Parts: sequence; C-alpha cells; structure tokens
Amino acid sequence: MANVPAPIDATQTPEWSSLQDHYAKMKDTFTLKKAFANDPQRVKKLSYDVNDLHFDLSKNLVDDETLRLLVALGKAVKVEERRDAMFSGVHINTTEDRAVLHTALRRPASDEGKFIVDGQDTVKDVHEVLDRMYAFADRVRSGEWKGVTGKQITDVISIGIGGSDLGPVMIYEALKSLPRAVDVHYVSNIDPNDMAEKVKGLDPETTLVIVVSKTFTTLETLTNAREVRTWMLDQLKAQGAIDGSEAKTAEAIEKHFVAVSTNAEEIKKFGIDPANAFGFWNWVGGRYSVDAAVGLSLIVAYGPKVFEELLSGFHAMDTYFLETPLEENVVALMGLINVWYANFYGAESHAILPYDQYLHRFPAYLQQLTMESNGKSTRWDGTPVTSKTGEIYWGEPGTNGQHSFYQLIHQGTHVIPADFIAFVNTPNPNKDGDQDVHEVFLANFLAQTKALAFGKTADEVRAEGTAEWMVPARVFEGNRPTTSIFGEELTPYALGELIALYEHITFVEGTVWGLDSYDQWGVELGKQLAKKITPAFHDDAALADQDASTKALMNYYRAHRK
Repeated sequence: MANVPAPIDATQTPEWSSLQDHYAKMKDTFTLKKAFANDPQRVKKLSYDVNDLHFDLSKNLVDDETLRLLVALGKAVKVEERRDAMFSGVHINTTEDRAVLHTALRRPASDEGKFIVDGQDTVKDVHEVLDRMYAFADRVRSGEWKGVTGKQITDVISIGIGGSDLGPVMIYEALKSLPRAVDVHYVSNIDPNDMAEKVKGLDPETTLVIVVSKTFTTLETLTNAREVRTWMLDQLKAQGAIDGSEAKTAEAIEKHFVAVSTNAEEIKKFGIDPANAFGFWNWVGGRYSVDAAVGLSLIVAYGPKVFEELLSGFHAMDTYFLETPLEENVVALMGLINVWYANFYGAESHAILPYDQYLHRFPAYLQQLTMESNGKSTRWDGTPVTSKTGEIYWGEPGTNGQHSFYQLIHQGTHVIPADFIAFVNTPNPNKDGDQDVHEVFLANFLAQTKALAFGKTADEVRAEGTAEWMVPARVFEGNRPTTSIFGEELTPYALGELIALYEHITFVEGTVWGLDSYDQWGVELGKQLAKKITPAFHDDAALADQDASTKALMNYYRAHRK
C-alpha cells in the first residue's frame, strides 16, 4: 500500500456519536417551517457566494448544531489534511499507488516549477500538451488541416467511453449556445445502432475522427474505432476520393484520425501518426480527465479561448476549496451534509435538477463521477467499510422532471436530497406575449424548492374546499431537503466551477467513509467476463464453460438470431 495513513473510522469517533444523539433529538421535531420562523437570519447564515455562483443551503435539514457537529466530524477524519495531501501529490490512490492530481490540469502556466511530483513538473507537462492541442485545434478550425481530398473539416466523430465520453459530451451540450467551428458526434456505446446513427449524413471527406483511449486497448472504443475506420475507407472509395492502394489508404487514415492516448505503439499499428496523439498521465483518472487531452474535441469545436475559460473556472473552485476553512467552506459543507443524509437519515439517492436545458447531460456525468468514485465497500487500506457509502445520483433538467418523478420527491416515503441549479440570464431570451419565458421557468425552480421545504397542511387543503376523504392525498408534509445553486449565466467559467464543485464534494464524502475515491476495480470483472463469453456465441466448447443462466440466454440468442 502507498505510504498513506490508514483511514480513521468515522463511526468510532466521538463526533459520530454526537451526530447520532443529535439526529435522535431532531428527527421528529425539526421542521424547516419552524427553523425559518425561529431564525430570521437563517438564509443569510446559510448562503455563500463563490466567484459568480450563489449557494443557498437554508432548505436543508440542518441547524447551527448540525453544521458544528458535521464540521467537527470532518476535522476528526482529517478532511483538510487529506485535501492538502491530494493537492500536493501524495499517492492517496492507494490501490494503484498513484498521486491524484486532476487539479494540476487547470493550474496556470505561472505555476510551472512549483509542483514537482515523482520527479515530474506536472504543470509544465500539462501546458506542453495543452499548447499542442491548441495548435492542432487552430489548424483544424482555420482550415489548414484538410482531409485526404483537400477539403476542410466540418464534422468530428469522438470515440470514447466512460470518462473519455461523458465529460466531453456533457460540456459540448452545455456550451451549445456558443459558436463552434465543427459539429461533434460522440460515439460510446458498442451497440452498432449508436455508430449507425452517428455517421448518418456525414461526408467522410470532411470528417475527422478522434479516438480517445488512454491505453488504446479499451474494447468498446477500439471496436468502434475499427468500425468507423471501415466506414470511412469504404465511403471514400465509393465516392472515388481514394483508390484501394495501400499508400492512399494510409494517407486517408493519417489525415482523418487522431488519438488521445499514450500508447504510441498501438496508435501506430492502427495507422495514426504518433505525432497526432495527445496523452495524459496516470495521476489523472478517467472520470477526472475532461480538462486533459480527453477534451480535445471541445477545443476543436469551441476553440482554445473557451477551453481556457473552462480551466479557469475549475481552478477558481479548486483554490476556494483548498484555501477556505472547513466551517466556511460551502464545498466541504455540501459533502458533509450529504453524509448526514446518507448515514443518519438513510437517504440512498440524490437528485440533480438543473433548470437549464443545456445541462441535460450533467446528471449523467455526475453519475460516473460520484458512483464510480464512492460506490465501494472497502476502505483505502483494504479493510471493510463501517457505514453505508455512496449515493445514487440521478436527475433530469427543469420542468421535464416536474411532470415525471417529482411526485416521489414530494410525497413519497424516501428522503431524497436534491440540488437545484439555475442561471439568472439565458442566451436565448424569449417572450410569451408580454411574459418573459425564462422568468416563468425560474419561477418553477423557486416554487419547487419552496413546496418541498414547506409543504401544504391539511388545514390549508381543507380551506380550498377539498372533500375530507381527499385531504390526505393533497397534503404535502414538506421538510424535503434541497440545495439551490444560482449562477449569473452558464459560461465556460461557471461550468468549470460546477464540475470542480462536485469533484470535491465527492472527495469529502469519500474521506469520511475512508474510501479510495480514485480507483474503479468494480468495473473490471464484467469486462473480463465479456471477453470469455464472446466466443460462446458460436463456439460450443466455450458455451459449455458458462453458467446455466448464461447458457440458457445464449441458446435463446442462437435460436432467434436472424
């Protein structure tokens, strides 16, 4: 194991016992209605401004004592010390014996020489790759980089999966109000339907493919890469753009394929010029890599300046989290409050509800970030966890969710903390007659958090003339916890802040639970078994080695395969 102190068992600390006692006293007596009535300063005390984001934690099931005890727990398990260790390059990823330095990806060039980790000037190396990516993107955007027939690139296919796809897709969609030089089509699923739909209508002569795989061995990514290579070459031949010669085929691959990978040998075997490969480092986990070379498609689409603004937002939130004392640190407090709900209120899921259509892929992005990081039952020293860990993250944007699953949040039997995210200004203002449509939208944002917090009593329902037998169905008990995050507008900078915010919330939770939030062994077994199962589709000997259920399903497949 890396030279990292063993995790402190939070459940054995006096602070955890104090929280248990505190929960026992407040679970049946605390209501948000009373909390607001009894403390006129509640909103002011529980509101925080970080750069251009505003946080309102006042509708959470906490009081002054709750926060004091949660901060004490954070200090008892040494959140601040582990945070500092992470930022300085200590190998806190114990199972892989690696530093965790995604924060170095967004440090300014002026920090070169200040963060030498394992003999590597991390910031210098990061900016060398960034400069290469920016130069490449400028060539594509300007038309200097051309396809094999001399035409300018108009479309990009980005092939990756997991962290090599979810981040770029989410950011690409989030920034769609900005002008872009090319359209990007993301392919991740190995299902042939995904590829078939993404290449429809594309001209291979003006299409560039970015293959994103750190090792260049990821099964899904390489299968899709080979599939699109076949499509590309077949289409170019059919259009008479290239002949079937080996030289022209090699030229077409070189001009239409680049890689985000560090495996130069495999890149070259595929036909990609290693000079057109952009790598990153083992101290960057896949789900933390969108601000590394994994974001190449974003730079090509939106340009280096936009990507720099994104990185600045990341770094601003990093700096705030690193430098702000725990008791005043809204990032740390959000993580600790999530622990409060998961371990004391028994909450198992967490809703992310962005009131901005451009953020429609943000919940999916956070699913990997949080659930791959903290979905574990072993602590960083190999010992079993001593409490529930992880949260199930889910959500949909805006009023769509209101007409779908909000019923469960309002009146169901589950405690579901929810983060509401909205922006004051929209890039697409519109009116319905004299009514500002964005204000109608934001009214729903505000109304939902109000309804969840304060509910509606039986007497209020009766006062509306409701028949007595129907009153219980129309009562809203309230006391459903929410956090409101308001931004000025969804800029690249604000988006970078939001992503870093949830990275560090995840870190805080993982530290309390004693987890290595930066490995992901749980994804490996299924991938290994898939390689053993694949031959069984046609090989009876391989089929014989499978379990009874797999055999039965395989036989069903064989019987119905057309």
